[in-house]
Amino acid sequence: MSVSQELRRFGHHLILGISSTTLSDDDKRALNELKPIGVIFFAKNFLDGTPYQVWLESFKDLNRQIREYTERDSMFITLDHEGGRVIRTPPPITRFPHALLLRSHAYEVAKATAVELKSLGINLSWAPIADIFSHPDNPVIGPRAFGNTPETATQGARDYYLGIRDSGILGCAKHFPGHGDTSKDSHIELPILNLTLENLRLRELIPFRALIELQIPLIMTVHILFPKIDPEVPATLSQAILKTILREELGFEGVVVSDDLDMKAISDMFMKAGTVARSFNAGCDLFIVSRNINSSSIERTYRIAEDFADSLSNGSLDEAVVEAARDRIDKLLAVTPQYPIHTLDKDVLLQHAQLAIASSYS
Repeated sequence: MSVSQELRRFGHHLILGISSTTLSDDDKRALNELKPIGVIFFAKNFLDGTPYQVWLESFKDLNRQIREYTERDSMFITLDHEGGRVIRTPPPITRFPHALLLRSHAYEVAKATAVELKSLGINLSWAPIADIFSHPDNPVIGPRAFGNTPETATQGARDYYLGIRDSGILGCAKHFPGHGDTSKDSHIELPILNLTLENLRLRELIPFRALIELQIPLIMTVHILFPKIDPEVPATLSQAILKTILREELGFEGVVVSDDLDMKAISDMFMKAGTVARSFNAGCDLFIVSRNINSSSIERTYRIAEDFADSLSNGSLDEAVVEAARDRIDKLLAVTPQYPIHTLDKDVLLQHAQLAIASSYS
């Protein structure tokens, strides 16, 4: 198998960020050579300060080019779109409030959000947050969570997931096994949580267990070290967490996706040989490289892809592990709708704006 074919194999496990509102030469090269199975969009991918029809047409053209260079008809077209401060899109896409405010409105807000995402061609939302807002000084989760108790967080996450699912958008529970009790931001440094497995069972795992019972298709890992469970590596690389707890104890059979590999908590680790193999062996199927943090170069993505190829070649990564991961991804992609990009009716957007106001006052 040629080097390009080996790198392309990694592309089947890659969600890649795009640099701007148009494709750069690096984008074109990576899309064509790696052929990622999906892309993740951020605010930088939407024209700002332009009329709806203008930025939508630009975004439509960007999507057309992505499919052209990857030569893929079916892809995961994804957006981090939780509401509150995690909204990437320009107006008139509705700015719903953050999860903590939604309460009884979570299901209808999620349904409305899904309608808007589908109009952008999005088929996978990196939501709902299944974390619990248990640490008052949490700098990264906070009101992004649906509640500060296992009960309120579980109810909100369940309702939100059912809303997007019922409207045809894939959901992803994040960040396993829980990011709610930290006082550090994993975008900047590696948080350490001295929780035991029993601590997790009594609190953090409760929302995830509920979402797994609803057969949520994806669960995202967290870049946090849990030394009382695995003292060596963060959750994204931990068999004790991903295989023993998530797969075996909780019975999750869907796709496990890493949080962004560009995040500082873990980015340096993934520049070391053998790290991607360790993550596959721990239980990860899919990897996000957003290129949205510290202007991450495309060369980082290639380094990870090359490490994947080298690990297969030297036997540290077993073919059977990769094939099992690919099978889970293929099964999910086979049932993932591919939506055309289109304008939304003004009356629909007005109804959503009224819902946003109502949910802010609930």
